[in-house]
Parts: sequence; C-alpha cells; structure tokens
Amino acid sequence: MDVLYPHCSGIDIHKKSITVCVLIRESGRKEQKQIREFGTTTAEILRCGDWLQELGITHVAMESTGVYWRPIWNLLEGRFELLLANATHIKNVPGRKTDVKDSEWIAQLMQHGLLKPSFVPDTVLRDLRELSRDRTSLVAERSRLKNRIQKILEDANIKLGSVASDVLGKSGRAMLTAMIAGNQDPQGLADLAQGQLRLKIPQLVEALRGRVRTIHRFRLQQQLARVDFIDAQIAQLEAEMEKQNAPFEEAVSLLAEIPGFDRTTAWAVIAEIGINMNQFPSANHLASWAGVCPGNNESGGKRLSGKTRKGSRWLRQKLCQSAWCSSRCKNSYFAAYFQRIAAHRGRKRAIVAVSHALLVVCYYLLQRKCHFEDLGVHYFDQLNHEKLTLYLVKRLTRLGHRVTLEPSSAVA
Repeated sequence: MDVLYPHCSGIDIHKKSITVCVLIRESGRKEQKQIREFGTTTAEILRCGDWLQELGITHVAMESTGVYWRPIWNLLEGRFELLLANATHIKNVPGRKTDVKDSEWIAQLMQHGLLKPSFVPDTVLRDLRELSRDRTSLVAERSRLKNRIQKILEDANIKLGSVASDVLGKSGRAMLTAMIAGNQDPQGLADLAQGQLRLKIPQLVEALRGRVRTIHRFRLQQQLARVDFIDAQIAQLEAEMEKQNAPFEEAVSLLAEIPGFDRTTAWAVIAEIGINMNQFPSANHLASWAGVCPGNNESGGKRLSGKTRKGSRWLRQKLCQSAWCSSRCKNSYFAAYFQRIAAHRGRKRAIVAVSHALLVVCYYLLQRKCHFEDLGVHYFDQLNHEKLTLYLVKRLTRLGHRVTLEPSSAVA
C-alpha cells in the first residue's frame, strides 16, 4: 500500500498513561519505528509533543477513548494534524492486544490513510457543547425531581396530578407551599388555583382531600428547594449560552424559524454540528453521523435489519423532542409527514423520520443561509394528485358509494 503520511504517529490512550508509536519512512532508507510511554499530566503531554516535533512528525492519530482523549487533543491541537478515530473502526486482530501493538496498529493505519476522521469541532463549539449538555442534564434532573414530588403526593393520597396538568405550575406551586405550611383544608387549597384551573375547583377539592403527614411536608420542602436550585442553575446556563452564541446569532435565528424549534434547541444543534456544513459531504452523511437514518445491513440480497446506529445521542435527543413538537404544529409539512409515516410504520419510526427531515432542513438552512419555507400540510396531497384521487374513489366505491367527480374552480 502507498504511504500517504511518511512522518506520523499513533497514540493508545488510557487514564494514567499513553503509549506513542512513531513511524518515519523516507525514500531510500529503512523505516524507523520508535515507541515511548508518557503520563497524562499536562507536563507529560507537553513533553510528548516536544518529542514528536523533534522527530518531525506531521500527523498524529488517536482513538476516542471515553473522555481521556480530550486533554491530549487540547494540548497537541495546533502543533500537529490531529485525527480522532472511532474505536470500532480500528480494532486489531484478536489475540494481539497490548498497548504497544495498539499504538503501532493506529500508526500503521494512519500512515496508509486508512482512518476515517471523527468530527471534532473547534474550541468555541466544544465549549458550547459542554454548556448545552449541562443544560440538558439539568432539565432531565428537574424532571426526575418532579416525578419524586408526584410520588410523595401519591403517598399522601393527594391526586393533584390527576387534575392539574403541571403540578409545579403557578397554581400547583401555591398549593404545595400552603400544604408545606400546614394547610390541609381542601377548599382553601383549591381556592389557590389560577387561570383556567379555577374551572376545575370541584375536582380539585376532591383531589386535595388526603392525609398529609409531617414527613410528607418535610420531603416536599426538600424536593422543592432542589427544584428552585436547578431552575436557578438553568437560568444561569441559558444566560451564558446566550452570550457565547452571540457570534452565531444569524444561524440561531434561521434555525429558530423551523416548527418545533426554539432558541435553546437551535443552540444545542449548532453546538453539536457547528455552522460550517462543508465538513459533511452531504445532508445524508450528517443524518448518518447523528444516527437518525435507517441502518444498512444486507447479505445475500436480503435486508437483515434497518436499526439506526448510535450516532450522537445528544443531538438525536434534541431532534426527537423537536420532532414531537413539530408533528403537532397545525398546517405544517412535518405534521403531515408524521401522520403519513405513522399510519404504516408506527409513531416511533415516524418520529425518527421527522427527526431526519428536521436535520436535513438544518443542514440546508446553514449551508445556504436562507430562511425556512414550510411546504404546507397539503404537500403530499398535491405531490401525486391523480393517484390520490383514484385511491380515494376506490375506497368510497368499496364502501358502497357511487362516486361522480366534478372539477372545482376553488382549491380547498
């Protein structure tokens, strides 16, 4: 095989140490191979970088081992042409597993250009990723706390969640605060309802007739304090994300136009994929990287499985949440698309399909820097008008109707 990178290196990364293999091949001379082991402290990594520079190394490859590759990347970035490889793509032959052989194998693959680089954004986007993922984790923790509060209320035979859609809304929060203060009068608690919930006061009176003990009040107070703390943390994160996303305001505004998207979703998508779409050959490559397209597993002419790959779970989670929202937007293309897929393939597959469509839209909006234009809820009806008309006529005929078609000047 041809040697594409005559001065390259492969790094096998662990928590406490890294094994570095250097391969140098020059014309008319025997290949040189050197292997050294370094620690993972800052001083050791910098010493490794100095050693690689002394040898004239230009390209360095490493595998994505948990989070342990990040400090190596951060300290060597800018000094070498770095490549992060998926660990599943560079597995060696079984029975030859040592740190030295792993680093040598990575270096050999790099030397011949057999490694596919993983997408690693620049420092600014990496920082945005951390903020966005921290916010996602906090929102998930807040949801868990809400579930714990609901369990405490159920233990006290309080059925507030059966009447109010949000136990921690303004009305629910006022009732819980009064309950913690010792108020057990169902009528008095129900009178704290606000807005449309006041129409359900008779149901609230029955739902709030329970047996709240001292331990319930103590636990509710603890959980509400944690919810308040997390809400404050989320507000601080969003303020910082707003500040960090200032350079990408144009891209954020474009993505926020998509049905089911808001600014926080736009922040999360930009943090995961960036704004430069040239790093992905096509929208299909981006969808494959994100794990929102069908898998391809065929043998002997038979399709064995269409299971999606793992991809970026953070991005896929945001896309699926947005897909649920967009599938409920009236007069939207995505709502029609969801119903079209769900009727034959089920709701879960339909959500993945809508997520794929949303990501494709994001790709082209960022690539072309254009505004979103909804195709409309009747897009699929107009796509093949004659075929749909014949299908509907056949269905009505099977039901025992005689159908006569008359052209109409007005289009519904």
